Amino acid sequence: MSEKELNAYRLTSMEEPTDEMLSAIMREAAEEATLRWKAAEQRFFQEINDMVARQRIADAV
Repeated sequence: MSEKELNAYRLTSMEEPTDEMLSAIMREAAEEATLRWKAAEQRFFQEINDMVARQRIADAV
């Protein structure tokens, strides 16, 4: 299935996706979720590191 066909498809009650379409849709959703999770995890640990660094500076003063 081409990227154009996949992007043109819309889930409606009138038209069922093919197994190939559904697989591609689910794969893209999983990839996007994984990327978002990794970005959120990175921001989380960066914020913790920043908090630790700020606390160390405050304790040193």
